[in-house]
This record gives sequence, C-alpha cells and structure tokens, in this order.
Amino acid sequence: MLKTFKNTSVVMLAAIVIGLLIGCIDAVFGKVLLLVSDFRDAHLIIFLPFLALAGLLSVWLYQRFGGESSKGMNLVFEVGQGKRQEIPRILIPLIMLTTWLTHLFGGSAGREGVAVQIGATISHWLGRLVPIENNSRVFLVTGIAAGFAGLFQTPLAATFFALEVLVVGQLALPALLSALLASLVASQTSRILGLEKFSVPLSINLSLSPLVIVKLLILGLCFGLVGSGFAAFLSWAKTQASHYLINPYTRIVVLSLFLTLLLFLLESGRYVGLGTNLILLSLKGGPIYGWDWLLKLVLTVLTLAAGFQGGEVTPLFAIGASLGVILAPFFGLPVLLGAALGYSAVFAGATNTLLAPILIGGEVFGFANTSYFLLVVATAFLVNHQYSIYPLQKR
Repeated sequence: MLKTFKNTSVVMLAAIVIGLLIGCIDAVFGKVLLLVSDFRDAHLIIFLPFLALAGLLSVWLYQRFGGESSKGMNLVFEVGQGKRQEIPRILIPLIMLTTWLTHLFGGSAGREGVAVQIGATISHWLGRLVPIENNSRVFLVTGIAAGFAGLFQTPLAATFFALEVLVVGQLALPALLSALLASLVASQTSRILGLEKFSVPLSINLSLSPLVIVKLLILGLCFGLVGSGFAAFLSWAKTQASHYLINPYTRIVVLSLFLTLLLFLLESGRYVGLGTNLILLSLKGGPIYGWDWLLKLVLTVLTLAAGFQGGEVTPLFAIGASLGVILAPFFGLPVLLGAALGYSAVFAGATNTLLAPILIGGEVFGFANTSYFLLVVATAFLVNHQYSIYPLQKR
C-alpha cells in the first residue's frame, strides 16, 4: 500500500513537471506558428513560389540531422507498442522548425502532430528517469495528452485522445490520472504564456425527435465517410509518391511545384496553411463554397504526401466545419450546428477515436450540445476502423 502511494505520488509529480515543460514549448511553437502564418498571409505572393525550396531544406535537415526522426508519429506508436525504447530528442527542434517552414511558404498542413510528438518525446525521456517499473507506456500517453492539451487547450479531449489513440477500442487507463493532470497543467501553462484557446460557444435548442435523430445519424455517416476517406487517400498518396518518386528530394520538389500552382490558382491562397480561415468562415457565417472541404482535403493530402511536416487534425477540423455548412441545410438543421458537428466528427472518422471528438465538441462549443455530438460522432466513429491517419494504430 505504501509503495503504491509512493509510486503514484512520484508519477503525479512527474506529470506536473511534464505539463509545465510541454505547455511552455507548445506556447512557443503555437505563437511562432501564428506569427509565421500571419506574415505569410500578408506576403503570400512572395513566399508561395519558394515552397519547393522550403521542402528541400526540410528534407536536407532530416537527412543530415534527423536519423529516424523522419518517421514522425510512427515513432510514437512504435514506443507505445514496445517495438522501440526511445524517441530521438533531436525530433523536437527539427519538427518545430520544419513545420514553421511548411506554413511560412504556404503548405496545407496542421500542427497537432508536432505537439503530440513533442509531448511524447519529452515525457518518455523524463519517464525513463523515474525509478518505477513498466512506466514507459504511462509516460508516453501522458506526454501525448499534454502535447495535445498545451496546443489546443482542451485538456479533457486531450486526455482521452491519448488514452484511446494507440489501440482502437481500448483505453490506456493506467495513465488516466497522470495524463489528465499533465493535460490540465500544460493547458493552463500555455494559456498563461499567451496562447489563446479557440472556442465558439453555441446555443442550440433542437428537440431530439425521431426525425432529428435520423438526420443526425445520416449526417454522422457522411462525416465518417469523409474522415475515413481522408485517411485512405492519405495512405494511398504517400504510397504512390514514395513508389514513383523514390528520392525524397525529387518527391518534394515535384509535388511542391504542383502544389504551388494549385494553391495560387485556387482562390488565391484560400487553402494554404492550417485552414483556420475556413473554420472561422464556417462558424462566423462567412462565405463557404461547396468545394471548400474537398479542395482542403486534397491539398492537405498532397502536402503531407510530398514530405512536408505538420499534422492533419486542424485541416480535418476545417474540412469538417466547411462540409457541415454545406450539408446542414439539406437536413434542415442549423448551419452553425452542422459546422460544429463536422468539426468534431470528421476528426473522429479519420483517427478512429470516439471520446476525444465528443469532448472536443464540449470544450470548444459548449457541453450543452453534448447529445448532438454523441449521436453524430458515434456514427462517424463506427463507419471506420479500417483506415486511420496513423498507419501503426492497432485495431
């Protein structure tokens, strides 16, 4: 009993330290990324033509200094599955720098993959210093949660994302307390350091009649198909790109030139970067076109298949929100509710996670709408299980 109490106390103390460190790094990464994005938007015509050069520099940095760091999220899953013992610490500066480059020069990518990798690397490294047996997976999950929470400031969603993402349908419950504590600390730390949380409280009074429930279930089906379709397309595109363009330098240059042309021609840079512009337009009543979600999906896949660093989650939020704006009127549902539901449910379909997307809905849009998110996200989750944006995710 005394030993258990001692071990738990040590893990909790370590979780606090982990949360503080990761929250600080997430704040720096997130604030610089926002500055970079704003600067790019103001000078897009100057930076976008040099996307291929940024790609070459990113590949060179990984080839010269990165070693196995180029495997990215796969390293996290390999550690979680016991296939490797550590994540190279050089990953942290490399993933931050190359992601800033991706966004400065107009690549269509996200940011959560960076935060998760940073969190997992720091936490797993510190966990090795804690004299407790079999703590590798606990600290890995704790770091994933803290990384996600520090960037998005959704600690509940971050906790359950970390618990459920490694194995579909199975929660890493031994890490629950440490993951939650580290998430709360990381979230508060990044907020104190000036990184703002994105939230749009919605007040929806929609009676859950049988007809409305059916509409929500169909909407969830649509979102789930798009999320799983994104994951399947991403896997296919990466395979084809590496098959036909074996040399990573050639691959990133060829696809970057194609991307640059598309990003210029398609709405003058509407689809560069994270996609937060589409999210804001969707939730603030701005103009959303019927093809926005599809073009953002295709361009994000091409960016990641080329070899640029970043993530998928924020683009998935943008894809889901803009798709929800288009689909909601066909079902006679409030447009803002459709955008909010798409924001969470496409993420669920692409990651094979259930609890985290529901909690994201609550933490971003308000828990008064939980019943709507539960129906739609559960349907989107059940549609998939075959594809995931994380290739090594166990099913």
